[in-house]
Amino acid sequence: MVEQRECIGMFHSLYAYLRQYPDKFIAFCHLSVTMLDELLKVVRAGITHRDTNMHDSMSAEERLLVTLRFEKVTMDLDALEEAFNALSFKHKGIYFESRHTSPEEVEAVEDMKIRDSDVFLNTYPKSGTVWTQQILSLIFNEGHRNGTEHVDTRLRMPWIEYDIHKFDFISRPSPRLFTSHLPYYLMPSDVRFRMGKIIYVYRNPKDAMVSYYHFYKMNPDLKYEINLETFMELFISGRVFGGSWFDHVRGWYTHKEDFNILFMTYEEMKKDLRSAVLKICKFVGISLDEKTIDIVVEKATFKNMKHDPLSNYTFIPNDILDKSKGEFLRKGIVGDWKNIMTVAQSEMFDKVYKEKMGDLPINFLWDLKEEDAS
Repeated sequence: MVEQRECIGMFHSLYAYLRQYPDKFIAFCHLSVTMLDELLKVVRAGITHRDTNMHDSMSAEERLLVTLRFEKVTMDLDALEEAFNALSFKHKGIYFESRHTSPEEVEAVEDMKIRDSDVFLNTYPKSGTVWTQQILSLIFNEGHRNGTEHVDTRLRMPWIEYDIHKFDFISRPSPRLFTSHLPYYLMPSDVRFRMGKIIYVYRNPKDAMVSYYHFYKMNPDLKYEINLETFMELFISGRVFGGSWFDHVRGWYTHKEDFNILFMTYEEMKKDLRSAVLKICKFVGISLDEKTIDIVVEKATFKNMKHDPLSNYTFIPNDILDKSKGEFLRKGIVGDWKNIMTVAQSEMFDKVYKEKMGDLPINFLWDLKEEDAS
């Protein structure tokens, strides 16, 4: 983050740069800190002479606008980070919710005893986790398909790093289903020797960020109203629960040979859910007849899940998620980022994505019309 003293020190030169483009001045007053950093880089690289009279040429209103804008962004980040730090701890580069786990519990995951029949769902937050939990629960449990068992997916597929219910994993019958947001290097050590199966679902980062932003606003303990600009700063730098999207996806993708793993994108599941269900069935070694596949697909549609109390996470109490500020299952579409991100924010994000992920052969679907979705 740009230091305030550095920002003030650069105002003269930055203003000189902006004066070349008078119509851009007001736009500057709405820049994020990341974009301000980029402008400062341009100034450092392209302007070596500082006119000592420049500051005097700025009107009082212009100086006030620039100063207030910078201070507001700084205060937004500082206030949010203060609230975030009170609710989190950092363990081996990743932020965790301190309300629901501890460094000792996360560390203990590495020694978890794995069976070959175990199936792990791994995702970065807000990338199709609940959706894929529902699909796997329907594939593996007839009682979940026909409605004779009323067990929510959180209990069917417990979290290994957030074991809130203190399950006895050893006594759970095979095949065991688990859920995790962990990076590859914090998973149980046996999994890294290709024991068990991992389904890794990842989503285009713009939609993941926007979904995560709305989710963050539902956290009653943050007690701070945030905007997308501020959250984007934290998301890009990995200062959110789960750490960096870029590091998470890159880590799993570049270490895929170490795991028995199936990669799937949220977008391909959205475009052709039936094909996705069949691919998962094949990977986990379960054969279902056509009628049963139809049931799985129907019950796993966003429309049905949104109204299914076993899978829509409405059972989470309001002191953990304030449902008056949003819904856990919100839209479930591809391309929602276009409805909230500005052109400038999108272009900045594209630049960061190219820098961090451009060398990987990963292609995302960034938009999908609902009529083209399954």
